[in-house]
Parts: sequence; C-alpha cells; structure tokens
Amino acid sequence: MSPNLLVIFTLILSSLAYGVGKKKAFALVRKDESVRLHSRPGYYGLLTALWCGIPALLIFGVWQFVADTVLTNMVMGAIVGHGAPVDTAQVNLLVNDLRNLVAGNYFSADVDPQLQVAADRYIAMERVGTIALGIVMFACAMIGCLFVYSRIKPAMRARNQVEGIVKIFLIFCSAIAILTTVGIVLSVLFESYRFFQQVPVTDFLFGLKWSPQMAIRADQAGSSGSFGAIPVLAGTFMISGIAMAVAVPIGLMAAIYLSEYAGNRFRATVKPLLEILAGVPTVVYGFFAALVVAPFIRNAGLTFGLSVSSESALAAGIVMGVMIIPFVSSLSDDVINAVPQSLRDGSYGLGATKSETITNVILPAALPGIVGSILLAVSRAIGETMIVVMAAGLSANLTANPLQAVTTVTVQIVTLLVGDQEFDSPKTLAAFALGLLLFVITLILNVIALYVVRKYREEYE
Repeated sequence: MSPNLLVIFTLILSSLAYGVGKKKAFALVRKDESVRLHSRPGYYGLLTALWCGIPALLIFGVWQFVADTVLTNMVMGAIVGHGAPVDTAQVNLLVNDLRNLVAGNYFSADVDPQLQVAADRYIAMERVGTIALGIVMFACAMIGCLFVYSRIKPAMRARNQVEGIVKIFLIFCSAIAILTTVGIVLSVLFESYRFFQQVPVTDFLFGLKWSPQMAIRADQAGSSGSFGAIPVLAGTFMISGIAMAVAVPIGLMAAIYLSEYAGNRFRATVKPLLEILAGVPTVVYGFFAALVVAPFIRNAGLTFGLSVSSESALAAGIVMGVMIIPFVSSLSDDVINAVPQSLRDGSYGLGATKSETITNVILPAALPGIVGSILLAVSRAIGETMIVVMAAGLSANLTANPLQAVTTVTVQIVTLLVGDQEFDSPKTLAAFALGLLLFVITLILNVIALYVVRKYREEYE
C-alpha cells in the first residue's frame, strides 16, 4: 500500500464525513421546523470532516518523519550486533548503502549478503508498518468522525470551532515561517562563530586578499589561507551596481510609459512580453553573457586599445541588469496604477502638465512601492550566482575596473561548499561568515530604504 494512497483515502473519508455531518444538521431542521441551528449546516459538515482528517493526517506525518530512522536503527542494530564494525564512519557508509539498496539505486555486482538481508528486512518491515499505519489512520478517522457526529446539536457552535481550528492552523504556519528564519540565522551565527575562532574578525572584514585554499600539511605553501572579504565584497557591489544602473532607469521609465502614456492594447501586449524576461532561466542568461556579451565587450575594448578580460564584471552586470528589469518595471507599474485617479485629475485641474503630474504627484505617492521594487531587484542582483560564474569568473580581484574579472559573495559560498566538505576547517566555515556578512549588508539596505520611504513619502487624505 502506497503512502500516497493513504492520504487520498483519508481525504475521501473526510469528504464523506463532510456530507454526513451536513446531512445530520439538515435532518435536525427537517425534524422540527422550529429548531434554529447556531451555524450554517456546512459548518457542521466541515467540523466533522476536520475531526475525521486532521488526526489521521497528523499520525501519517509523524510516521513519515520517524519511520526511516526507526527502521534503519532496527536493521542496523542487527548488523552491528553480528560483529560488523562499529566505527561511526563505517556505520554511516553502511547506512548509505542500505538506503541505496532499499531505493534500488545500488548498481554494484558485489553486494554484501548480510547487507542484502538487512535491506530485505527493511522492505518487509516497511510494508508491515504501512499496513499498520493505514489501520491506525482509518481507526482515528472513524473515531473523530463519530465523536463529532454524536455531538451535533442545534446549539453546537460549529462555526466557532471551525474558525478556531483555522486560526490554530494559521498560527502554526506563521510559527513555521518565524522559526525557520530564526533557525537559519542561528545556524549561520553558530558556524560563523566557529570560523572567527580560527580567523580574526579584523582579518576577515579588512583583509585585501581572498584565497581560502587550505593545505593538507602545515609545511605546504599557503597552509594558513587568506580570508580577506574586501575583494569579494568589492566584486559584489560592482556587479550589482552595474546591474542596477541598467535595470532601474530602464525599468522605471518603462513602468511610467506603460502606466501613463501607453494605450490599453499596447500595455496588454508589452507588459507580458517584459515579464517573460523574469521567467528565463539564469543559466540561459549566463550563456548569453559568456558567448555574446563578453566577446562583444572584449572586441569593442580592443578596438579602442583597452585591455579587456575574457570574463568581466561589465558583461555580468549588463546581462544581470537585463534580467532584473521586470522586477522593477512590473512592480513599479502596478504601484503607479494604484495611485488614485483623483490625484491626477486634481493636478490637471490646477493646470499641471502630464510630466509635472508624474514628477510631483504620482511618483511621490508611489515612492514606497517603487523603493520596494528596487530593493527586490537589488536583492536579486546580490543573490545571483550563475551569470557571475559564467561571465565574471571566480577570481577575487580587488579592482575598480569593470573590464576585469571579479567574483561575488554568493559565487564564493557555492565554490566553498561544492563537493564533500568537512565543516571543521576555515575554508568551509568561511562560507557561513560570508553568508552572515551578506545578511547584515542586506539588513542595512532595508533599514536605509525604510528611512528614505518614511522621510520622502507623500501622504494624502
């Protein structure tokens, strides 16, 4: 029996319970026409369905969360008990091989017979567990359904109880979002603290050389590594600045034209075409930057006698700016259209021209939304990786020349965490320090943007 079938079966039972609860509510009214229900009949059915489905689905979720761990421990306990090595690393390898065997992803011809027996036992126990899970889920669903069905009465506050369950669900979802954010921040802080125990904070924040390669032996060259983040930050700001210099003027002007000057037919055609840019995969932009834009910039530079690298910040920044134009144009267009028409009419009534109305009335009124769209574009530019890898390279050069190869924080994070890594060396932990630094910079940008919005926002009665 597939776990997916158990979920589908539970949902079918819940829909049947909805009909049963609703039918009983109608029966109470038909039995005595003077009876008035506290809630609409649908709420009685919905409450019955919730009590039928939620306990069963909770049991299903708990089992899916702990099943693999429980079954693996039971099976591996039998293997270790028969004289298998108890070293932690070897046990982890055995567990990995066991899971590959169970999933059918083990293609080696030489399979340890004991491991094969353990895999067969795991599969058998998983089948038994799924059948038992189905029985328990069915029993819980029926008990919950009968419990509510027996309590359905005209005075029952079904609507209040349904709304209470929905409120608990909403609080749970909000708590997940908050706890996820807190967990991410705490994990980054913890790993960054481990990094700063090995590398001084001043060397990281003010160092001018980034070379995180660590030697295996202490007598090898470069065994200490260099973890100065200034070159990486400089490359990030340079590429993001070029991208914003391309995206903000074009995106904002496009939004103003589409919302204030273009006709409805033209706007309905052009805006979806603009938004297609946001759906193009970043790897396609990376190919375009590496194969078209970068060679064009290099050839143009050679024409003027300039030394241009085959991978440059300018190529990556221009293509990244094209990619984030929809983030600025689409959101700004929606915000400008949301400005009340009465403001425009009042400005025209005072004799202002269209351009004066846009400059002095519409843009100040839409400023919070425009700043929000620009912030979203900045975040997208700072977090982009693929375009930088393919068009700007991996070299952490401290330069102000956009025609040279540079790298960014996100590219270095990906580079440091590629492959099997042990999280006990400065090289790997440096990725978390870079992530923390990027988080702080983004937070500062958000605070500055909020200050600008509050200072220059126009308020209208």
